[in-house]
Amino acid sequence: MAFSDDEIAQVRAASDLVALISETVALKRSGRRWSGLCPFHAEKTPSFSVNAEEGRYYCFGCRASGDAITWVRETHHLDFVDAVRLLADRAGIELHEDANAGPARKERQEFLQAMDDAVNWYHDRLLHAPDARPAREYLKARGIDGAVARRFKLGWAPDEWDALVTSLKLSEKVLTGTGLGFVNSRDRRQDALRARVIFPIFDASGRAIALGGRILPQFATRTDGRVEAKYKNSPETAIYSKRRTLYGLNFAKDEIIKSGEIIVCEGYTDVIAFFQAGMARAVATCGTALGEEHFKTMRNFAQRIVLAYDADAAGQSAAASVYQWERQHEVDVFVARLPAGTDPAELAQRDPEALRTSVREALPFMRFRVNRVLDAAHVDTAEGRARAARSAMAVIAEHPDELVRDEYVMAVADRLRLDVNTLRAMTAEVPAREDRPPRRVDDDNVARGVALPTNLPRPGQAALRMLVHAPARVRDRLTDAYFVNELQREVYRALAKGQSAASTIDLLEREGRAPAASLLARLVVDEMEDDPSAAEVTAVVAQLVRAAVDDELRRLGRDLRESRVSPELAQSTIHDVKERLELLESVHGDVAERDLREWLVERARTATS
Repeated sequence: MAFSDDEIAQVRAASDLVALISETVALKRSGRRWSGLCPFHAEKTPSFSVNAEEGRYYCFGCRASGDAITWVRETHHLDFVDAVRLLADRAGIELHEDANAGPARKERQEFLQAMDDAVNWYHDRLLHAPDARPAREYLKARGIDGAVARRFKLGWAPDEWDALVTSLKLSEKVLTGTGLGFVNSRDRRQDALRARVIFPIFDASGRAIALGGRILPQFATRTDGRVEAKYKNSPETAIYSKRRTLYGLNFAKDEIIKSGEIIVCEGYTDVIAFFQAGMARAVATCGTALGEEHFKTMRNFAQRIVLAYDADAAGQSAAASVYQWERQHEVDVFVARLPAGTDPAELAQRDPEALRTSVREALPFMRFRVNRVLDAAHVDTAEGRARAARSAMAVIAEHPDELVRDEYVMAVADRLRLDVNTLRAMTAEVPAREDRPPRRVDDDNVARGVALPTNLPRPGQAALRMLVHAPARVRDRLTDAYFVNELQREVYRALAKGQSAASTIDLLEREGRAPAASLLARLVVDEMEDDPSAAEVTAVVAQLVRAAVDDELRRLGRDLRESRVSPELAQSTIHDVKERLELLESVHGDVAERDLREWLVERARTATS
């Protein structure tokens, strides 16, 4: 259903665009605006800008632009109505809809509330329940004290069939829809997790969406001989997607942005260990392999990605796919060199400095894999070196960049004392690879502004920028007759109606005036460090006036050549106008500006009559 314009405006005004975008993009303040890497196309230099006051974003690279509603539509793949509903829910705004509207939305909110209640219930059990003592002792033995447990909202699921269901009185729909439980063979509602330490999983904005549970060792083998899985995680639900979720991202975002680095672990306790070791920029995949969607998320926050797996897992991780993702998302993947047989959680307890060193001295992914092959080889015989070379070439051949491959071929040739051309021949059968990164799959779904002319007059741009960012300083000094460029004049006329820049963009878009809307969207995020001084305003207006007068004098000259005006009148006018131009920057500048303005306005009126 449609909402009223007032309700839509209320939702826009209540939406913090910087906070919304910061959930998936690392934004840094730059003067009055915020900037970061555009999530809609691959780039290494930030071209994505956000104006918090106007609630607009714009990318100078791909021209993607919009407001909070546009952002939600593009990133959540929702229609306009559902995007407004989502933002209204975030802001606590009640929209006037009938009771049957948005069942999926209402169900989602119900699931989120139930998950939040469950996290709080499990957390309280860990902190206070007598039966949680083994869990508290287990965590303490792993170096996790009460403060850490509170920070990550860790919990305890008691060794009971339906403790959570009974306490929270969860319906069957909510129980199964969230994965918090199920209906057993006796048609009774039952908890999904028992006798486990609970690791709540949050989305990037901090909302609880799933749970991970670690069985305590003493409960691992049941009385019937059944052996419980070490970890048990929530299934995919309407509020939880494993392939898009990174455990700990909500806690790590700020440090990731500051450092430009994100550390990827295998498990929840590894993430916590990195935080305790002073590296609060670690995340973990949630019971699934590192994949494309994870890279899409990570590249919005950091360019350097360090895999902190044990050696075997790191060597096998995604392999050839990692190289494609490096190129496609313009990130650099490294591998932390952990001591053999250790994981981050163990190392953080025993030697936190060694853990920090392993990250600091992490190797590029390709170098790590090649080194592992060569370190495991027997190179004291010709046969051993040949086998090592073939194995190393198989690894190198996976990389899609020919230049990178050749550098590693030369390194292997040097280390194994083999002829480099012989090794190059071993990779000659590898199919040629496209150097350009593949186009991102969501590119076609992003609303783009139209391509703008590259030669827009600078005085007009400067004046419009002032009108957007400091309207009180410049509004009374401008008139549409000052703008010689038709597109700039159109934007000025739209802004002169007195609405906000964001509302003006909406109006231009609704009226199908895309070029003007795109130009204004760009101006909204175009930075002005400080409000312009009176002298700066006067200088810009003077440049505008000169350009407008020069343009009008050319027209007057054309009228004279075509005998549409008398020579005497033309010469007198030209002389008078040039005199006032000379006075623009003198003590009589305001008088000259007024006279020239009147002449330009009259010329414009005559031309249209």
